[in-house]
Amino acid sequence: MPTWDWHRLGVDITRQRAIRAAATVATRLEACVAMPGEAAAARLRVVPGIGPWTAAETVQRALGDPDIVSVGDYHIHDIVVHALTGRPRGDDAEMLRLLEPWRGHRQRVVRLIELSGVAKPRFGPRYAPGDMRAM
Repeated sequence: MPTWDWHRLGVDITRQRAIRAAATVATRLEACVAMPGEAAAARLRVVPGIGPWTAAETVQRALGDPDIVSVGDYHIHDIVVHALTGRPRGDDAEMLRLLEPWRGHRQRVVRLIELSGVAKPRFGPRYAPGDMRAM
């Protein structure tokens, strides 16, 4: 598939390379189905362009792993820390430390927190869209 077709589909060059790299080792990646979650994520991370967040999201959704947590996400660590401690912000290390009592089901706990409606506090100004008709 030529690069201009990828571009027309909205896929940038970095993602093109990651997809092509994964396609070249597809048979090795298919073996991840029979592996434990951490081992499958480690195998995925070997592919150039696939980092810890992408590997965790893939293992959660495609393989149904109940324990692997998406480290590196912009919001999840703040939501989890706020839900479990009441503090407005946190980091990935603190999130993992707080989720340790639920090892084996940490992703399920994160998902339940997300579904509970708990949201991290907002500190920025609210967005006030301008009326385009007034311009």
